Amino acid sequence: MAPIGFRILPFAPQPSAKTIATLRKIATAHLSDNMNRLHAIGPDLWPCHSGGRMVGTALTVKVSPGDNLMVHKAIDIARPGDVIVVDAGGICTQAIIGEIMSAIAERRGAAGMVIDGAIRDADALAISPFPVYARGVTHRGPYKNGPGEINVPVVIGDAVINPGDIIIGDDDGLLALPQALANETIELAQIQAKKEAAMLKTIRGKGKLDRSWVDETLREKGCVIPPKMRS
Repeated sequence: MAPIGFRILPFAPQPSAKTIATLRKIATAHLSDNMNRLHAIGPDLWPCHSGGRMVGTALTVKVSPGDNLMVHKAIDIARPGDVIVVDAGGICTQAIIGEIMSAIAERRGAAGMVIDGAIRDADALAISPFPVYARGVTHRGPYKNGPGEINVPVVIGDAVINPGDIIIGDDDGLLALPQALANETIELAQIQAKKEAAMLKTIRGKGKLDRSWVDETLREKGCVIPPKMRS
């Protein structure tokens, strides 16, 4: 049996191609709202690439801060469509990946990388379409000593991420969607998207805007609204 700290556990199953394709069309905000805002990965990780959505299956990696030995192994075994999610403790003293490692991950077919730590070669990553999200930037390179584990639960920002969770990222940030909740969340998010599209059409057109809910909510909370300031 492998010692704790140097374990590589079996892969979790990937969701269907249909689920992934559907999620590519849904904003993280709509998904997050319909998960009661409980699965956001946190605002401190930001997109380091040139833009574009990321959707894929979490291939999780837990490493010692500043060490990327197991990240190299995760890149080597990543399946097409996996998002390599690295819990590096949020420490940014050493870069966990840079241009070369991200290029190898892209060649392997990975859907992107999430680094709860630092990256380097920021200028090169900034013009690349391959999705990379990270907490910080430093020129200082990593160690390659371990320990590290693959396909174990990790904590990234505010979220516990399990192997096989669906990781979705856009310019608004990241969230982790457990596969068991995917169908329900997709359905609710699509309903919200249609509702908001209709609202925007009214706002940008000449339809009547009903903003009465604002005053009603304030009155329920005891706010007294002067007559000339009522909706």
